Amino acid sequence: MLQTRIIPPAQNAHAYPLLIKSLLLSGSRYEKTREIVYRDKLRYSYATFNERVARLANVLGAAGVKAGDTVAVMDWDSHRYLECMFAIPMIGAVLHTINIRLSAEQILYTMNHAEDRFVLVNAEFVPLYQGIAAQLTTVQRTLLLTDGEAQDADLPELVGEYESLLAQASPHYDFPDFDENSVATTFYTTGTTGNPKGVYFSHRQLVLHTLALASTIGALDSIRLMGTDDVYMPITPMFHVHAWGVPYVATMLGVKQVYPGRYDPELLVELWKREKVTFSHCVPTILQMVLNARAAKGVDFAGWKIIIGGSALTRALYDTAKSRGIQLTAAYGMSETCPLISCAHLNEELRAGNEDERITYRIKAGVPVPLIEAALVDGDGRFLPADGESQGELVLRAPWLTQGYFNEPEKSEELWEGGWMHTGDVATVDGMGVIDIRDRIKDVIKTGGEWISSLTLEDLISRDPAVREVAVVGVPDPQWGERPFALIVVHEGHVLDARTVKDHLKPFVEQGHINKWAIPSQIGLVTDIPKTSVGKLDKKRIRLDIATWQAAGSEFLSTL
Repeated sequence: MLQTRIIPPAQNAHAYPLLIKSLLLSGSRYEKTREIVYRDKLRYSYATFNERVARLANVLGAAGVKAGDTVAVMDWDSHRYLECMFAIPMIGAVLHTINIRLSAEQILYTMNHAEDRFVLVNAEFVPLYQGIAAQLTTVQRTLLLTDGEAQDADLPELVGEYESLLAQASPHYDFPDFDENSVATTFYTTGTTGNPKGVYFSHRQLVLHTLALASTIGALDSIRLMGTDDVYMPITPMFHVHAWGVPYVATMLGVKQVYPGRYDPELLVELWKREKVTFSHCVPTILQMVLNARAAKGVDFAGWKIIIGGSALTRALYDTAKSRGIQLTAAYGMSETCPLISCAHLNEELRAGNEDERITYRIKAGVPVPLIEAALVDGDGRFLPADGESQGELVLRAPWLTQGYFNEPEKSEELWEGGWMHTGDVATVDGMGVIDIRDRIKDVIKTGGEWISSLTLEDLISRDPAVREVAVVGVPDPQWGERPFALIVVHEGHVLDARTVKDHLKPFVEQGHINKWAIPSQIGLVTDIPKTSVGKLDKKRIRLDIATWQAAGSEFLSTL
């Protein structure tokens, strides 16, 4: 290691640890009277929020929660979840955000694997919890969360109901200092095979991620998304990578926050109107649900800025949102990355160009945010040039990447092979540093020795006015190895078949965007496309469904 000059500090100099509690202090410092809103049920100020976090810390301590214990939360997006995101790590415990959209069997696995000791359970999930309670191996106590329903439930070792306990607790708590490398949060990411894998993040990682995210969404003039006068409403579940980390930023800045509970498109539109929401983030499928809601008909959403992540942002969705007054911005990350890695940015050169070029760059994964190192490697681990053409696996280094999978040493070493985190995404990086995700390695279509990007095909097919939603996968082909197959949901009143899809794609072949063999020779017309628990296209299930339909000669299929 390089020998540098280090000057010993003064004897009484304070070695300031980067802890989540430091983020909490700032919000009320800036805007004590700003509100945190839960649906149409509750609203309170930042001053009250700080008191409630202290009350929750006292409740948890009285229930026996100790530093190092894992405390799980089963709730929809709420003020309670926000309070847990602070109080639990701030007493030295670990917050486990449970993905309540997983199967009961998967939830059971994650809770036992994470060694949960204490569980906060929304009344809506009591039947689910009761079904797995007998098989939980480490849980000691439970706490009930309600929206004003009955204050009791048949939960094992129930401490009491959340609001009742907070009302009785002291609004003061002296949150201690401790090692900034202490684990603060954990949650489980699902893959196409095997059990969910546990990622984990320290206080230091979350504080640094918060600062980088704040600078990205608040300081880049070409995409400025959230400042202190904005109104924030997440439409990404809080169990999914801390709602992309934005609640920590919003709280640090004293931004008005609106939590919608369970996602109901009609309510989301009403909350947007009533609370004057200006900034959100979500996956494409959720935005489409909002735009198609009855309450959204004829609504001009002018002033609403939304980050799109989780899945590729298509040009068609960008144009649709823009026509409704919404400014979309693409960003990229994954569960293992906390999640922010890159965000669309228009430099002076791009801003001087035409609108079509600017949109092209607004919908790409974007430029790595501060403190991120990004590179491309080939199958042998050799680094590839950032020339906008060379395709390879995107690998990363940053101070907030998970350092492994909890109790999964072999998978952890695979994740960090060669000292870089492997994303599993095929990408290019151009001379301006812009990352363009071409596909997941497992989803790229290999036909006749050539790679075809399913994401590119999805983007181009989605530009047909008849297409409401599309997913493209590779299916086995005896001659070519694989051929692209498009699963399509058609807008009401429109007609589509394989021939019209081919005609729609021909101009893109002529313009050089795709090769002629990228045009699907067979498509499937359905009313719904399978999604994962966080709203992404479930391509594993899509492939299985297509194989079943092909074997049965299904009426869903249209062939050239």
